[in-house]
Amino acid sequence: MPPKKRNSGTAQSNKELKPSSDRSFVDKKGSPEFSQNKHTDKDVDFVTLCRSLHVTDAVCERAWTLWKTVQDLMEDVAANQKRLWGACLFVTATDMDVACFTLTEVLKAVNINVKQFLSLVRRLDVNLDTISTKVNSALTRVEKKYDVMLALYQRFEKTCKKIFVSTPDEKERATLRTCWTMFLLAKGRALQMEDDLVISFQLLLCTLELFIKRSSPELLLPLYKSVVSKAQSPLTRTSRRNQSKTKSRVVESEVNVELLETLCKDNECNAEEVKNVYQTSFSAFLDLMDLSRFPDFPLVTDINQQYQEHYLKSRDIDGRLFFVGDETVLAPKVDISQVERTPKKTLPDDDGPIIPPQTPIRAAMNSIKLLRGDLPSSGDQPSSKLTTYFKNCTVDPSQGIQKRLEMLGQVFSPKFGEAVGPHCIAYGRERFNLGVRLYYKVMESMLESEEKRLSVQNFSKLLNDSTFHTSLLACALEVVMATYEESSFKNGGGGHGEGEQAGRDLCFPWILNVFDLSAFDFYKVIESFIKAEPTLSKEIIKHLETCENLIMEKIAWRTGSPLFELLKREQEAGATEQAETPASFSLPLQHNHTAADLYLSPIRPGLRVLPPESPATPSSQASSQPNSQAVGQAPRQSKSNSLSLFYKKLYHLAYTRLKTLCSCLLSNHPDLEHVIWTLFQHTLQYEYDLMRDRHLDQLMMSAMYAICKVKSVDLRFKSIVSAYKNMPNTNQETFKHVLITDGQYDSIIVFYNQVFMQKLKTNILQYASTRPPTLSPIPQIPCSPYKFPNSPLRVPGSNNVYISPLKNPRMSPGMMTPRSRMLVSIGESFGFANRFQKINQMVNSSDRAHKRTLDGGSALKTLKRLRFDMDGQDEADGSKSGGESALIQKLAEMSSTRNRMQEQKMKEDAESRKKSP
Repeated sequence: MPPKKRNSGTAQSNKELKPSSDRSFVDKKGSPEFSQNKHTDKDVDFVTLCRSLHVTDAVCERAWTLWKTVQDLMEDVAANQKRLWGACLFVTATDMDVACFTLTEVLKAVNINVKQFLSLVRRLDVNLDTISTKVNSALTRVEKKYDVMLALYQRFEKTCKKIFVSTPDEKERATLRTCWTMFLLAKGRALQMEDDLVISFQLLLCTLELFIKRSSPELLLPLYKSVVSKAQSPLTRTSRRNQSKTKSRVVESEVNVELLETLCKDNECNAEEVKNVYQTSFSAFLDLMDLSRFPDFPLVTDINQQYQEHYLKSRDIDGRLFFVGDETVLAPKVDISQVERTPKKTLPDDDGPIIPPQTPIRAAMNSIKLLRGDLPSSGDQPSSKLTTYFKNCTVDPSQGIQKRLEMLGQVFSPKFGEAVGPHCIAYGRERFNLGVRLYYKVMESMLESEEKRLSVQNFSKLLNDSTFHTSLLACALEVVMATYEESSFKNGGGGHGEGEQAGRDLCFPWILNVFDLSAFDFYKVIESFIKAEPTLSKEIIKHLETCENLIMEKIAWRTGSPLFELLKREQEAGATEQAETPASFSLPLQHNHTAADLYLSPIRPGLRVLPPESPATPSSQASSQPNSQAVGQAPRQSKSNSLSLFYKKLYHLAYTRLKTLCSCLLSNHPDLEHVIWTLFQHTLQYEYDLMRDRHLDQLMMSAMYAICKVKSVDLRFKSIVSAYKNMPNTNQETFKHVLITDGQYDSIIVFYNQVFMQKLKTNILQYASTRPPTLSPIPQIPCSPYKFPNSPLRVPGSNNVYISPLKNPRMSPGMMTPRSRMLVSIGESFGFANRFQKINQMVNSSDRAHKRTLDGGSALKTLKRLRFDMDGQDEADGSKSGGESALIQKLAEMSSTRNRMQEQKMKEDAESRKKSP
């Protein structure tokens, strides 16, 4: 039974959780001594707060200076003065890297919740340079760690309700408290990435297994009491490393397999993965704990003391406070209006399964289950069909593929272990094996598509291209890590993190650094990968789209990228041979290219030429089938197909972001958007070296400021940056950490004055002349080329009616999202007759969905406002392109069937009444 939030025992809890008074962990760079006499110029309450938090004189002085800077620029200063002081002290201590206090200590000192405090610290950035990138990264890390810890504790509470009996004397509370504290200690010691949700949850199940089998039977509910009672039979060993040790240590390295599998089943977790965690990280932790000293349970004070040391060293959140329901770690209240955006959970009196809520852990477990279920049964070996493709090649790639996988596997697993934590190399091998299976599956799908497109089976050139294989494997592993939530942009991916901390972050582009793979080469495979794997979830597709955008915005422009070599070649070919001509902007962005086109063909469509010695043959690949030239004609300089597509996508992304920023700042000057875009596009096309080791948005903001300046529009850089901060997918480091010269970084304003303006001054001034440059065409903003086959579509105007194509027969209703009130598969039995009536009530609850004809017939006419996004394109209002939408037809069929069944039921009822006496 989880702990009850009551006042009883609070004093004892607080006593146990009181931080240690030992301040030996204070950074020795600054003296831990605090002299109150040195701070007579400061507010007495501020000095008292500093003394209570054991800050150094240097931290106190600098934090007070920060406070004096921001106090006149912030709102509600009087009401939040002490909390703002705490925020200033946190920012200063983090910037100076002085370990004065933990986050929990400052939260308690100023009486504030974690989420509220993080928001307050971010509000200090009034001048846009108050909060450094170092502090911002620390805030992001703390927030992600808190979210993970909150999700874990909520699952801990829920799971304990199914395991332990609630006793009048609350005897189970001591067990649960020790269990939770031991888990926190195990997580802290086993993982460097403590925000790893999946591995942390698996460690929690291991800890619960240990405490359940050591608990008194009267504390356990029947299911777990029964499982534990069977443990009298010989237990299965999970660690062979301690066989030579004394018998008193044997029990600690043994696991009740049936008990662990029961826990995994109840929590929808893969049992084999949890066993692996037990065998590696948890067994190593138990060895260090030396539990042979405690026959029943580890001594509470001993566990608390060890966790206290870890908590003080991390200077983080005290996870024990979740157990006592401390206000500083309470979950923020959820706005009801936000909850109502998704369908309601099935009510108890409804027929059909109850759809459980999608908590973070449940969502992660379902994603992992779906990923594993979608992979082929052939394991980490190519299927027979893929092997046939290999054999049909002029040069069999099988041996090269196998050697490459072995080499990359030897690189990946240790790097994964270094990032995640000690004893985690085994998890890296697990992820790699899953990635290999997905790699083979997608490769086979790609080759099948190429075979249908070209009617050929010899893909020797593509399958012997090392860059293609490395990129495809890297993409598969990125999908695996994103599914396990180890590569998530929620924890600040795509920033400027360097050094040791960057090596501990699995977020993209970590995989590129591990495989020494260029971002430009990796981008070529993303779109083909998504098209070749229709079972990818919407979240994973969005993740890969974000990776693609990060590459175009920044990563592909790093020094050493092959992108610069391609651009140099294009420039040397002549001014008319551009990466992408402005005239093509108004044309829709085509998505009919394949991986073979991008990895092998150096030629753009329409400009392809054949070398004289390589005539095209029916068995040639896509990359060797260009149009022939007239005999004797000098071959034209070929153009890069991959570079052309890259620049098309880059222009569309750049204009989309510029349009968003202009709508916030220049709504009164709509004509300026086109002028800014012209300068922006000119910079990307002709002054692309400005992008080297910089970000696309840095050029965008500079172009906006430059045009507003020459057009005499009053727009300050601070206003541009403030609006930019509120745009989606932005990072403060973009405008705070801009390359000026080699190794020197400064703010976006310094970049504009010293670099951008100096390079483009002549061009910028032309826009103030009577004959300004010709405006560049506006790119046509396309719909996403990626389809979301699993995404339910909400029927407009309906009451929680969603329509979703069934992904495959094995998909269970409990795994589908959003969590619908009722799940109906068209073409299959409804299961219950009264579901038609419930569908009637749901559909007819709104008068907006349909309107009947005037003669009262049953024919339905869709409202002109009803529009569905089918295959990435919107239908015109009230029109049907190429016939009525398949989705609307299905709705019409359902309505027609419903009406016929109602009429039939009414007739049968009438006949039965006539026959009755």
